[in-house]
This record gives sequence, structure tokens and C-alpha cells, in this order.
Amino acid sequence: MSESSKQVLLERVSPAIAIVRLNRPEVRNALNLTVRQQLAEIFRSLVDDRELRCVILTGNEESFAAGADIKDMSQIDAVEFYHRHTERLWGAVGDCPVPVIAAVNGFALGGGMELAMLADIIIAGRGARFGQPEAKVGIMPGAGGTQRLVRAVGKFRAMRMCLTGEIIRAEEAYEMGLISKLVDDEEVMKEAQAMAEQIAKLPPIALAQIKEAILHGADAPLGSALALERKAVQLLFATQDKKEGMAAFLEKRTPQYKGT
Repeated sequence: MSESSKQVLLERVSPAIAIVRLNRPEVRNALNLTVRQQLAEIFRSLVDDRELRCVILTGNEESFAAGADIKDMSQIDAVEFYHRHTERLWGAVGDCPVPVIAAVNGFALGGGMELAMLADIIIAGRGARFGQPEAKVGIMPGAGGTQRLVRAVGKFRAMRMCLTGEIIRAEEAYEMGLISKLVDDEEVMKEAQAMAEQIAKLPPIALAQIKEAILHGADAPLGSALALERKAVQLLFATQDKKEGMAAFLEKRTPQYKGT
């Protein structure tokens, strides 16, 4: 497949950092089946990469992803939609073992907002716009918009966004807790790469355990979640990175983590 025909691009900034970029600018990076399949293929290819430390997921300056491809969606029925099993494709993104940063400029609507919510950190430009407008075309959010959103911002804000289809500004999304960091539009990728570099210097096993504990503990009873956290901490005491990190702290030097 030529670079020009790829609807999702993979760029390796360094062995530690990858950029996954949606590449349908002519339709504001609308999410058709091909985009979802190529996203899943790329993320699955990264799973066993032991040098990888962080992934940046982004679109372009005009749009992160303006939602599902309505032309495509209008032509399929329930059975075809079922057989696509897009939940498996989204799962490849959500199950990425290393931290994922969504760098958002422009529109993140419908499936685009749901895609951003699969990331661990969302950095957005002040001109970004967020929304779940599916009800306006006769359907509803179907890739986490009714579930991840309520967990991120609470029932009443999620209800407002999903029931009205209203598109909100980045400032409001930040205030409600949907965005991790708000920056000027031209600083989004620069900030995402700086944060990825910061993450890349930290011990990868510790970061993987932190991500796992937060994601899996969020919906567990508190006692179970605390047990998950405790077992993860105990595991980290068996790593060489734990020894290196504490030795470097005591010796007042920069640690060199190897993921062991």
C-alpha cells in the first residue's frame, strides 16, 4: 500500500515514540471502516515493541476526526453493522499497553471524540471542538460515548452532550474534565511530543502498571481496586528499574531505565 493510499499514517519519531496520524483531510478525517481497520492494524503491530514508550494519536490542524463517515453509515443495515465488529477494532487502540496521548486540533465529534477518549491523555488546542452529535442523524454514540464520557465528566454533563448533540468549545471540555491539558492551537503537537519525551524517560513497566491499575480499578469495588494497586506495586519491587531509580535518586544522578 502506497503512502498516498493510506488513511492512517505511522511515523516513528524515535524508537521510543510513535505518531499515528489520521489521513483523510478531504473529509475532516471522518472514520470509515478502512480507517478503523488501519488504526487497529497499526496499534496491534506496536503491542510487542519493547522499545516503544508512548504513542501520539492525532489528525491534522483542521480536524482530529469529525465523526463517522455518514455516507458509509447510511448505506449499511444492522446485520452488516454487526458483522463489522468495530468494537474489536477500537479495542486494539484502547488495549495499547503504553501510554497514548491524543493530540486534538479542530473537530473531535462523534466517533472522533470516542476515539480521543480511548487515549490516556488528551491535549487539545483552544480552537478544538468536542461533541456527540449522533442523535442528530437518528442514532446514538456507539463506541463508548455513553460510557467513557459519563465516567470522565459525570452523568449530567454526559447526558447534556449526548441528548442535545451540542458541540462544545475546548475551554468548556477542559473545565468539565474531558481534556488533560489545553494549549494554543499551534502548540498542540509540540506539547504532545514534549510530554511523550517526558514519559519515555520513565520506567516502562511502572507506567504499564499505572495504566492498568487506573483503567481496571476504576469500575471495581474500592477494596478490589486497592488490591490491584497493591499487587502492582509489589511487582515493581522485583524490577531492575526500581533498583536503578532509587539508586539514582540517592546518588543524585539521572536514572537510566531499561524496562527490566
